[in-house]
Amino acid sequence: YLLTIEPTASFWDCPEFIAQAFKSEVGHPPGNPIFILVGRFAANFAGGDVMAVSKCVNAMSALLSAATILFLFWTVTHLVKKLVVKDGEEDGMTLTQYLVVMGSGVCGALVYTWSDTFWFSAVEAEVYAFSSFCTALVVWLMLKWEDQADDPRSDRWIILIAYVFGFSLGVHLLNLLCIPALALIFYYRKWKETTVKGSLITLLVSFAVIVAILYGLEPGFVELGGYFDLLFVNTFGMSYNSGVLFYAFLTLAIFSWAIYEIYKGTNATLMRVSFLLAIVISGMLFIGDNLLIPLVLVIALAVYLFKFMKKVQRRIMANILISSLMIFIGFSCYALIIIRSSANLPLDENSPNTMFALNSYLSRDQYGKTPLLYGPVYTAGSPQYQSNSQGMASTRFKKGAKQWARVVKTSADQPDQYVGTGYAKDPVYPSEMNMLFPRIWSTGHANYYNTYFDTENKPFSETLATIIVDENGNPDTRFNQSQQMLPKPSFFNNIEFFLGYQLNYMYMRYFLWNFAGRQNDVQGLNCEMGDVTRGNWITGFDFLDNARLGDQELLPAEYGKENKGHNVFYCLPLLLGIIGLLWQAFAGKRGIEQFWVVFFLFFMTGIAIVLYLNQPPLQPRERDYAYAGSFYAYAIWVGMGVAGLWSFVVKLLNRGKKAKNEAEAEKLFAEAAATTPSKAMAFVAVAIGLIVPLQMVSQTWDDHDRSYRTAAHDFGMNYLSSLDENAIIFTNGDNDTFPLWYLQEVEGYRTDVRVVNLSYLSTDWYIAQMQRAAYKSAPLPMMADSLSYAYGNRSGTTIEDDGLFNILSVTDALKKFYAADAERDEDGIVRGKLESGKFFINSNADAAVKAGVISAGMRDLAEDQLNIPFADAHQNGWASASDMMMLDLVNASITQGWKRPVYFACTVSDDMYAEFAPYLQLTGMAYQLTPLRTQNYGDEIVANTDKMYKNVTTKFRWGGLDTPEGRAGKIYLDETVRRMVNTTRTMMITLANSLADEATAAQDAKKDGKATIYGENVDKFFADRVAKAEKVLALMQDKMSEKACAYSFNNRMQMARVYESLYQLTNKEAYRKSAIALVEGDLMQFSQYAVFAQRLSEKYPMLSTCNIDNYLAHSYLPQLLMFYEQINKAGYPAMLKKLAAKGVDTRAVQASIQMMLQQQSQPQQHQEDAAPADSTMPEGFADTGLVGMLGGLPNDEEE
Repeated sequence: YLLTIEPTASFWDCPEFIAQAFKSEVGHPPGNPIFILVGRFAANFAGGDVMAVSKCVNAMSALLSAATILFLFWTVTHLVKKLVVKDGEEDGMTLTQYLVVMGSGVCGALVYTWSDTFWFSAVEAEVYAFSSFCTALVVWLMLKWEDQADDPRSDRWIILIAYVFGFSLGVHLLNLLCIPALALIFYYRKWKETTVKGSLITLLVSFAVIVAILYGLEPGFVELGGYFDLLFVNTFGMSYNSGVLFYAFLTLAIFSWAIYEIYKGTNATLMRVSFLLAIVISGMLFIGDNLLIPLVLVIALAVYLFKFMKKVQRRIMANILISSLMIFIGFSCYALIIIRSSANLPLDENSPNTMFALNSYLSRDQYGKTPLLYGPVYTAGSPQYQSNSQGMASTRFKKGAKQWARVVKTSADQPDQYVGTGYAKDPVYPSEMNMLFPRIWSTGHANYYNTYFDTENKPFSETLATIIVDENGNPDTRFNQSQQMLPKPSFFNNIEFFLGYQLNYMYMRYFLWNFAGRQNDVQGLNCEMGDVTRGNWITGFDFLDNARLGDQELLPAEYGKENKGHNVFYCLPLLLGIIGLLWQAFAGKRGIEQFWVVFFLFFMTGIAIVLYLNQPPLQPRERDYAYAGSFYAYAIWVGMGVAGLWSFVVKLLNRGKKAKNEAEAEKLFAEAAATTPSKAMAFVAVAIGLIVPLQMVSQTWDDHDRSYRTAAHDFGMNYLSSLDENAIIFTNGDNDTFPLWYLQEVEGYRTDVRVVNLSYLSTDWYIAQMQRAAYKSAPLPMMADSLSYAYGNRSGTTIEDDGLFNILSVTDALKKFYAADAERDEDGIVRGKLESGKFFINSNADAAVKAGVISAGMRDLAEDQLNIPFADAHQNGWASASDMMMLDLVNASITQGWKRPVYFACTVSDDMYAEFAPYLQLTGMAYQLTPLRTQNYGDEIVANTDKMYKNVTTKFRWGGLDTPEGRAGKIYLDETVRRMVNTTRTMMITLANSLADEATAAQDAKKDGKATIYGENVDKFFADRVAKAEKVLALMQDKMSEKACAYSFNNRMQMARVYESLYQLTNKEAYRKSAIALVEGDLMQFSQYAVFAQRLSEKYPMLSTCNIDNYLAHSYLPQLLMFYEQINKAGYPAMLKKLAAKGVDTRAVQASIQMMLQQQSQPQQHQEDAAPADSTMPEGFADTGLVGMLGGLPNDEEE
């Protein structure tokens, strides 16, 4: 693992975690304080070298993962030894037994070592390696307890396990799912006569323990602590968190008293009373928002203790108390979150500086709620409306607990105080649209569900749903539309989606990646809409794979054998695991008991998570890492497969010998096991057990070795290097935000820049942070004050645009928007309202020149007013707090003299800044807002050529692709990295294209008799632009060569167009040759898509490629040929022959060209490079942020 770790931060959450660890800062909910503390320890080994911090934290994951493998080895050998060696004979194992036991352990451990999912997590700074370590540790500790269960002091192992569970809450909640497996180990060890009923009762008790910890102890302790703090702050006038300290010491005192009374054992009443008080004060019984549940539980416990428990069970009660106390000690790590958040850190997500805020943080409130057991289906659409006596209707909510927040102080001497901010509210949907076990619930994915179920041809039956209710919850007949017929999927549809997508595609596919084989590392799009080329599992046997996925030999190279993520295991680990689980299950009473232990570890860390997550479709990334614990359990069975193979041969040696009883059967087996063939088979089984993981590592090493790769670090630098001093950059997703935070927090790079994440900008806590200084970045300029968005004010804004030409300055509109007498709802919360949607911002062009936003030569082209079509950009008539804050920040930056330049990351979806798009210029990896109107609304954004050229040629870094290893193609680039590489390429091609356009403008100016352009000599300017365009393309092909990273869709085509433009400008044949070579490369690459699609329709008519691949095969290829004919008419016939030789149906391609030409001749608008409407685009296809491409990356927030 240390050989293959990434030397810097990786994409997704890793940069955020490293930044958290380095400065003990607060990351996204629900937090990971133990990871922070251990990561801080690991960072110390960087020796003050901030560039080495990320490598040290990555190494921490590698070491924890290695320890996980060690525990797995010990676990497998423990279990196998129990089945092949008689009790009491462990110290006298025969060579055969030793080989079988050790071979099983080595096989199982190495299979998991080199499995796809676990190796991925092992070499990056993520919580899943640490979480896997905790899982392996508690399972091994329980097996240690099993060995010593008869020792009077064996309970110490249980208490240690409780402590591990406690601190594992500060890593990830997944570890609690081990409890059922551990409970079964306890039951099978303590009860000599075990039954199915006893096993079921044990499982029920274990589930109750999970509920008590996850929904009782953890949130209950935080909730009670909050109310204690509310009492101390608001009633006693003390400072924040003083009540929490008192509550913590009170809890510790009561627990200590209860443990003392139980150990003393002299007074039964005091033992019962102290035990009851300890359980109550812990919050363990405070489950749910309704006080009735904890009240019933407290009464039930009291009745049991004082009426039904005749004799005090001191040992059980002591273990419960001490284990609970150990969980509290581990859970106390969350004090770090409150303490550090109270310090107003630059990285302080959700600002959980009080117990009330911590409760919301732990509950992950910002991500919303997912229905699990009962809830609405997606066709319910909007929530119900509830009318009042005046006949006005508003959204109906279910009122929850009262919400409390710190008072926003307006003076330094204002005392600490909590203020009520209303009540928690959950929207209520029509009851007729509810369903048990709702799996198709997400209204935001309605189009996908409709396509999945083909509702256009197979519509759902309709149900009469109540849309508007009166104050009593009955249909309000005053409204004509109080009830409507709505389509409702059946429960069968619900289960179909659960089995087809959630269970099969989002779990079994990942499972088979690890134990059967993986098609490639390209993210799958879906499971039922023709996704036969991306991210599927394979076996390596053509007759199986081709029937499911089409002819794999014809698969485009980047999807097939040339993809480093193409891993073929021939199902060997899968088969060995099946042998292992069958051997274990049929290895007598102890074997079947072991089987159920491993099975519930497998189930709870796999399928149970599927049930709990209830994932909607189109996840922003593959989610296999969530099920690593399940794959850990299966690796145990894989290891047991070695013992199973050996056992099978031993039993063959006993054919014809019938045992009268179990004892005689064991004797016969022992005799056969001692024979020479048995010993030989032990060697063979071990050899097979070693071949399987060795075959795996031969496949998985190349796509898990991240050596030399610095992509997230370098591309994050490129974002920041594209910005002027003191800039503000708006970002949106994980991969354009977290690398920037890492660079600022850890390496101290460009701390003058303020990174503003638009997803967070809708929250009051984040807006408050933007009003504070951070390192060299002064507080952001804005008209909003500290109360404008506090307590949930203005979380949403209605735009009441009358459609008339009622245009206001943004300053005047915001003054009215932020007015103190704004309308409030019943909870006193301000609801935002704009009375116009057409704005302008007064711009000082001279100030823009002085600030370096535009050059002096562009001064006369600058506009005095920037027209902002806000309503056009928000056509649904609604704007979020993020939208309003962005408008405020942009307006303040401009009106204050452009002192804080404003940028949008190029990976932000263009619909998020559409109102500003006409004034944006590309400066590298970001678009800068300027007073120059460079386009019309909806047109393509152009580059600021001088500024971007300087940034690209002097500041950009290349992610390791320009190193000898990168140039040789030896650095593994996963899909996320490839996407960022191709985004960077697209930005550079845009620069080259803009330079070519400026050269064309100079040529036109000269034709018009002008001697200068933009204040420069025309000839000199022309030559400069041509040379720079050529240099940019050459630099891109040198630093990010095709060998280092294959070109994505449109890269070559875009370059070829620029080269063709340069040829038209200069008549240099070299440019045309470059264009021809690039298009020929594209034709060769994408002809494979056409051949694959053609053969698929011929041989496997039931299968089809996805929309993207269809487009590449049937639309893009003809476009390429059309362009090729334009630039190389003489070579066109030869190219057709080449394509035909590769298997392309050239007649069909030419027919498509004719159809396109007919469409072009029609008067309707035609966009040459338009792509099909598809919710998810291929890498490099929709990740540029260019209006001329296809928008930006989806919001890739991890949760």
